[in-house]
Amino acid sequence: MQEVTETKKQSFLSGLTGQIIIAMVLGAILGIILHNTISPEAAQAFSSKIKMLATIFIRLVQMIISPLVFTTLVVGIAKLGDIKTVGRIGGKAIGWFFTASFISLLIGLFYVNVLQPGVGLKLEHVDMAAASEVTGKTQNLSFDNFVEHIVPKSIVEAMATNEILQIVVFSIFFGLAAASLGDTVKPIVGAFDKLSHIVLKMVNYVMKFAPIGVFGAIAGVFAIRDAEELVITYFKFFGSFLIGISTLWAILILVGYIFLKGRMTELLRRITGPLAIAFGTTSSEAVFPKLTEELEAFGVKDKIVSFMLPLGYSFNLDGSMMYMTFASIFIAQFYNVHLDLGTQMAMLLVLMLTSKGIAGVPRASLVVVAATCGMFDIPIEGIALILPIDHFCDMFRSATNVLGNALATSVVGQWEDSKE
Repeated sequence: MQEVTETKKQSFLSGLTGQIIIAMVLGAILGIILHNTISPEAAQAFSSKIKMLATIFIRLVQMIISPLVFTTLVVGIAKLGDIKTVGRIGGKAIGWFFTASFISLLIGLFYVNVLQPGVGLKLEHVDMAAASEVTGKTQNLSFDNFVEHIVPKSIVEAMATNEILQIVVFSIFFGLAAASLGDTVKPIVGAFDKLSHIVLKMVNYVMKFAPIGVFGAIAGVFAIRDAEELVITYFKFFGSFLIGISTLWAILILVGYIFLKGRMTELLRRITGPLAIAFGTTSSEAVFPKLTEELEAFGVKDKIVSFMLPLGYSFNLDGSMMYMTFASIFIAQFYNVHLDLGTQMAMLLVLMLTSKGIAGVPRASLVVVAATCGMFDIPIEGIALILPIDHFCDMFRSATNVLGNALATSVVGQWEDSKE
């Protein structure tokens, strides 16, 4: 019995998840030590250099995403066979995404009103200049830009910039056209299928760099942030946020057990690695290829995974949605801007619409929060209040987004299996 336990420990520590957790701990320790022993200037220089490890890892993943989305989605749709099937699965997906988004926004709304983390908060030395990078992007959040963002003018440009939603639109048309031509295009579909397996093999190679990337990301943050000061200053804000995100996790997992029954335990086990990577790098995009692989291994058909995941990465960001209402009303509380329930519900609906399709925009959640504050006469510079703690919130947001997309894909996959 003891030998079995030892074997499990060794396999965990030697596995990807164990390595990532060790990398996070070592990165935090190194960052904290350097923060307390070297000058702020030296710490800043160290941070910018060590974060290159995370940047390299994320770029390696981004290198794979476009060909993976295109090849798997084309093959998946060609296998689905017709517009009716694509429409049925797409309808289920969008229904799930909007329901999950509404619940996530509602959770953020509830806890920020009950716990009121912004009321009576005193913050000094707020860096307003740092907020300009985020607030400058709010002008892009309009209906016209949203439509333009969905429809690609060039598939080459969409692939070059990793615009997942645009690649999805092109791939759907390409896949449906291929399906309509029948046996004559089977060699091309088969070639795409083999190409997708080659790309997935590349995923295994790239994931070996994940612990190094996580180590660099964590060490870089702790080197320039005073962890103790952040804890004291933002204790109520971060604590309230964690309560909200924990509630969202509990609901997602409960829903998973309702629909997937005992298989939910296996799903959680399979996505532990992707969750850890997303948490450490604050990038749900970084785990897209690995999550694709794990969901197929879980038993979701490749045609469902290749269709659902790209849509989910654009429309189903549960953790980010919860944070958006929470952060927007937190800023209003700090500035004593009273928002009645009707106004808050209107804000919720605005967030529901403006947040869709902005995946891939750097600090997308903050951009949407800043734009929403501007619409409701909340000082837009208030975004600077949450910048110091945003990285740590983003760790939880990213992991939650991965959980939400894994669950949505698995449940829709099970629904489709029951029809066959």
